[in-house]
Amino acid sequence: MTERPSTGLLVLLGFVPVAITLHFVAPERHVPIFFASVLAILPLAALIGNATEALASRLGGGIGGLLNATFGNAAELIIGVLALREGLTDLVKASLTGSIIGNVLLVFGASALVGGLRHPVQRFNRTAAGLGTTMLLLSTIGLVIPAVFHWLSRNTPKPPELKLDTEIAVVLFVTYCLSLIFTLRTHRGLYGPKDSDEGKKGGRRDHGSSRAALLMLLGATIGVAVVSELLVSTVTKAAQDLGMSQLFIGVVVVALVGNAAEHYSAVVLAANDQMDAAIAIAVGSSTQIALFVAPLLVFLSHVVGPQPMDLLFTVFELVAIGLALLSIAFISHDGETHWMEGVQLLAVYVILALGFYYLPAK
Repeated sequence: MTERPSTGLLVLLGFVPVAITLHFVAPERHVPIFFASVLAILPLAALIGNATEALASRLGGGIGGLLNATFGNAAELIIGVLALREGLTDLVKASLTGSIIGNVLLVFGASALVGGLRHPVQRFNRTAAGLGTTMLLLSTIGLVIPAVFHWLSRNTPKPPELKLDTEIAVVLFVTYCLSLIFTLRTHRGLYGPKDSDEGKKGGRRDHGSSRAALLMLLGATIGVAVVSELLVSTVTKAAQDLGMSQLFIGVVVVALVGNAAEHYSAVVLAANDQMDAAIAIAVGSSTQIALFVAPLLVFLSHVVGPQPMDLLFTVFELVAIGLALLSIAFISHDGETHWMEGVQLLAVYVILALGFYYLPAK
């Protein structure tokens, strides 16, 4: 059966009607609507995560892995699509950057810190971690090449910018599909045990539980879509009122909101000495952002946005991604971690976040 929402989750769900009410009663109060929307998305994203995990456990590793791949970043995708519709492509790209560096620095850093406080040394599968970080490195190459190309061809008349970005997005998306085959079919043993028969037992009871999880997934996704509409409609004005750039809002606030459920799950797993699962969430989520979410948003921008989205990230964003990759590679190469390594990763994240905060707006 699906788990009952915790008291804290139910309290945060109360911000859903608050955000909607503020939107209709005081639409000019952009900052309260923005923060109410942020707090409302957190429990909805958690419900999507819980429902997806419940369905995955009942449908087996193959379909379950595909469900996690599809809905693991549902909130991020919905916010991205709505922002594209409003022409906020810089905000979308900033949230992609924030998701990548947040997962590998903030999430794994917090996981290593919390887990290390309870367990002196935590070990994980070095082979799986190495494969994950290598895939993340290769995927981010697809984000770096467009920026280098734009810079080198800036004085060339009519360079094929969007054509290049779209074709690179196709390559990234195909690579992601092949990585699913690798992890779910041909080399499943590297990432965990094969499917158990647990989901096959229980007959009608499992069917009912799956239906409840499916209804929860549908309802939470609709809720995220509604609240994300409020968030996107107020983000520009709220950023101005708060004296923050859209880059900082996208990298830190929107990225944290879209991945909050995964962040919490990774920390809880690390506290229970399941560091393999924690690093799989941290690195796997970043890889999914670069290989799946980013290309998909490029494709959708041709349909829903006033202008197509390119893959031209700022220099500071690319440096931040590179430093994040370097940090996680050094931390994970020996197959073990402790709380001080968590502190180091968190320190890098805070330094980068401060840099984004003080970076002058374009």
